[in-house]
Amino acid sequence: MFRQISRQLLSRSSTIKGSRSLSTDLPAGETTANQAFIDAWKKASPNMDPPKTPLTFMNPRPATPSSIPNKLTVNFVLPYQSELSSKEVDQVIIPATTGMMGVLPGHVATIAELKPGVLSVVEGNETTKYFISSGFAFIHANSYADIVAVEALPLDQIDPAEVTKGLAEFTQKVTSATTDLEKAEAQIGVDVHSALNAALTG
Repeated sequence: MFRQISRQLLSRSSTIKGSRSLSTDLPAGETTANQAFIDAWKKASPNMDPPKTPLTFMNPRPATPSSIPNKLTVNFVLPYQSELSSKEVDQVIIPATTGMMGVLPGHVATIAELKPGVLSVVEGNETTKYFISSGFAFIHANSYADIVAVEALPLDQIDPAEVTKGLAEFTQKVTSATTDLEKAEAQIGVDVHSALNAALTG
């Protein structure tokens, strides 16, 4: 019985296959039309460079030295540009979520999440300060530090009047927020402007 059914199915499939062409059997004219479309699309398609990432601005790191070097090599990058590239400094002080963290040559390998605050780059008697909004710091055992921030600005370029105004506006938004999303967004604004105010006054 099973043999008879299988024979009937085979005979039907051969009849169907002979009666009509499969969808993959396209006429030559359609292939030419498809190629014409592909050629036209190549001419009209946008030609854009791929977006750059922080790795674009960073050079490969050397191996871990046998002794602790005298300088800490810092790469400080933003999503759209590089602030410091393989800069040799004495120390960096970063605003980690666990507190202010000083990084010297020979620091143990660490990954730290950054909070809004002041990043200080110490080079001899000079200290350059940046205000950063958030990000991560990757401290490597070979005395390299990769600092990736979402936004950063030299501290001396910040207008104290605008900070005071922004803090007042976001504080008002926290009290007038009607949804959890509005309240969370306003609270982020308060946190960032409070950190800005503390950086400028302290």
